[in-house]
Order: sequence, then structure tokens, then C-alpha cells
Amino acid sequence: MANQKQVLDVQVSKGITTAQSNEHLRDRSEKAEKYAMSKGNYDPTRKRLNFEIAPGGKIHPIDTSRSIPKRMADILSHRGIKDPNEGLLEPKYRTVVNIIFGGSRKRMQELAFGTQQVDFEKGADNTRIERKRDIERWAKDVYSFVCGRYGEQNIAAFIVHLDELNPHIHCTLLPIKDSRFAYKEIFAGKDKFEYSARMKQLHTDFFAEVNTKWGMSRGTSISETGARHRTTEEYRRMLSEECTTIEDNIKRHQQVLGELQSDIRLAERRVKGLTTMVSNLEKQKTEKETLLSAAEYNLKENKGNAAELAIQIQMLEKELQGIIRQLADKQEKLQTADRQLIELKKDMGAIEERTEELKEEAYQYSRDVHSKVDSLFKDVLLESVISEYRNASAQMNVSERQFFDGSLVQSIAERGTEIMHCATMLFLGMVDDATTFAESHGGGGGGSDLKWGRDEDEDNRAWALRCMRMASRMMRSTIGKKSKR
Repeated sequence: MANQKQVLDVQVSKGITTAQSNEHLRDRSEKAEKYAMSKGNYDPTRKRLNFEIAPGGKIHPIDTSRSIPKRMADILSHRGIKDPNEGLLEPKYRTVVNIIFGGSRKRMQELAFGTQQVDFEKGADNTRIERKRDIERWAKDVYSFVCGRYGEQNIAAFIVHLDELNPHIHCTLLPIKDSRFAYKEIFAGKDKFEYSARMKQLHTDFFAEVNTKWGMSRGTSISETGARHRTTEEYRRMLSEECTTIEDNIKRHQQVLGELQSDIRLAERRVKGLTTMVSNLEKQKTEKETLLSAAEYNLKENKGNAAELAIQIQMLEKELQGIIRQLADKQEKLQTADRQLIELKKDMGAIEERTEELKEEAYQYSRDVHSKVDSLFKDVLLESVISEYRNASAQMNVSERQFFDGSLVQSIAERGTEIMHCATMLFLGMVDDATTFAESHGGGGGGSDLKWGRDEDEDNRAWALRCMRMASRMMRSTIGKKSKR
């Protein structure tokens, strides 16, 4: 039981998509259901065991009649709080905190299913399996913990999944304090160091208040360990959910682009129409002014019937005033239409630019996750090589072991932690600190008085390897002394 650890992961976002809500509520389409089953981590015959905790700590089947975004909107409406992302083309405020609570697989399965023999193979039939009360009691304890820390009124959804390989909770929380969104104040703190401290404290408090009595050790939070302790499912969820959110943003931007293009076409037609109207009215104005000038001249020179000329002048003046009013109106509307067209084109340029940025973000995020997985594989590979070397070395005779004398693999196998630490200081240019460290740990060999530094044309990998080799030499005297003893 001592090896059973708790799991706590905090993920913040600027909202929750319908796709994420459907995933949490298990309100999937037939296609999405088949996709989840194809991953092998989801058992539809255990879906009926899922439940949620409603206000008051009451156990209920999962309510799929209202999506999580709808639940959030209802909470805000009831409390008279405005969503800061409402009306924004692209959300920019962190309004949702999703906390995953769980523990070591074996312990969570014990809580959920007791001693029942659950078949976790893909496609298995577990319709006979019943949900045990322990998982409900544990979930209620977690719910009470969240209520006490962040307020029950801020919980939008508290879903417990028992249909996956490792039972767990998804808590969707609104970071609200004093009737306003305050993520930074509640969770993040003033900088990354305060955030890290708060996450560690959250993990410690969760253990102390909840999991001590449920036989789980504190373990290490995902937020503390980062990629190194993520499960395969967590990697998949990281990549899938984040990229899905970005893809949703891209689709929304593309939809807006389509609407903008339509608006621009209408605006261009309006500008063209108004320009033609203004041109025609200016011609009419010129013509009326010419006729009016001629009539006034004839009246002044007594050319023609004075009464008829006076009536003609009066009519022309009236028509001219009407044209002038129309012209002023159309000119004003043309100026407005011109401004609107310019703004629409600016908006379109900005949206196109942001759409490309989002595409790059999706690519970068995918690349980052793959990079973390790659680092994980390298860690595993190194640990495996060292372990295999140690096992093989124990079976070698003296002459066979001599082949590895002075090698990097031998040094890492014998004092890997110290060599890595020393190499890190060398890599960062802290030569004196590296020397002091080596000497204080029984080393000091390797010729630290030699010229040392990074070559101008040396890349990171080559420089890192050289630092590792130098650190190995600096620690080697300890290894030598040990062998003499």
C-alpha cells in the first residue's frame, strides 16, 4: 500500500470546447465513441459506472442534458458575473481550471471495483461489474476538499470516470473570487516560482486532507514532474485536447474570414454604387447650375418672358437644392462606406495573420509534446543501458571489465548523479563551482587547470558531450580510490 501514490494535475484554459465537454460527459457521437474504443483505454461496458457529484455532495448519473459550457453560462448568469471572453473574436482570459484527481492504477481500481475480476483487455465485456462505495466516498472527500478550498459555487462539473484503465476525476472549476475571475490571484501567483510553490502546497494539502486515510502516499504532482511522469494517456490527451482547441480556434477564424470576405464584397459594391451616385449627382448639379445661371442672365438682360423666367429660376433653385442635399447625403455615406471597407480589410488581414499564427501554434505544440516524449525515451534508454551495463559487469571477469575502464558508460553507471550535476555546471560555464563540487565529493581529478571553454563553432550536443567527459574525469579519482579500497 505504501507504494500507492496520489495523482493531481492542474490544467488551465480560456474556456472549454464542446468536444472537451462531450468527452468529459461521455456524450459522444457514434464516430467519437468508436474512436475512443479504438484507443483501447476505454470500456463502453463500464460507462454506466461513471457518475458525477452535484451540489450538496450528492451522487448522480452523469447529466448529459446540459453541456459544461452551458453549465458555466448558467452559473455566471445566476451570479450576475460576465464572462470576460464573451464577444471576443479570440478568447484571451483564463476562465477555466480543470483539475484531474486520481492515484496509482492498482489503488484506484481497488477503490472502484474492490476484489471483482475486471477484464481490462480491449473489447472485454464487464457488464457484470458493479461500482463499489469506496470510490464514491473517496470522490466525496475530494469534492469536499475542492469546495473548502475554492468554493462549491465555482464547480461547474465534477465527473468521475470508471470506464478507463485508471479511474479518475475531472473537476471543471471557475477561478472566481469576489464575483470576478481571478485565476492569477487564486492559482498562478506573481511569477512561475510562486505558481510552482502553490502547486506543491496544493499537492501536499490534498494528501494531508484526503489521501492519507485512503492509503496513498503524496507522490509527485504532474505539475512538478512535467513530462517525465506523464502516462501515455496523459500525453495523448495533452496533444489531442490542446490541438483540438487550437483547431477549433482556426475553424472559428476561417468562418470569420468567410464572413469578412462576404462583407467586403458587399462593402465594395456599396462603395462602387455610392461613387456612381455621387458622380451622377455632381453632373446633375453642374447641369442645373448652368441652366440656373442662363435663366438668371436672361432675366437680367430682359431676354424672354420675365414671369416665365422667374418661375423657371424658382424651379431650378428648388431642384438644385434637392440635388445638393442628395449629394451631401451620398458623399457622407460614401465616406462612411470607404472607412468601413478599409476597416474590414484591416480586420481580414489581422484574422489571416492570426490564423497562420494559430496553425503554427498547433504545429509547435505538437512538436513540443513529441519532443517531451523523445526526451522520455532518451531517459529510458540511458537508464536501460546503465542497468544492463551494471548487470553485465557483475558477470564479467577482471580482464573483461578492463575494456570499460575510463569509459563514460562506466563512470555514469558508478556515479551518474554526481557526474550529471558537475557536467551541468561546466555546460553553464561555472567551472570553479564544478571543480569545488568535484573536490567536495572526493573527486578533483581531470586536470581542471587546463584551458576550458566552449569553442566558437561547437554546437550544443558536442559541447554537452565534452562537458560530460570532463565531469567524468573530474570525478574519476573517487572511483579510483574506491577500487583501491
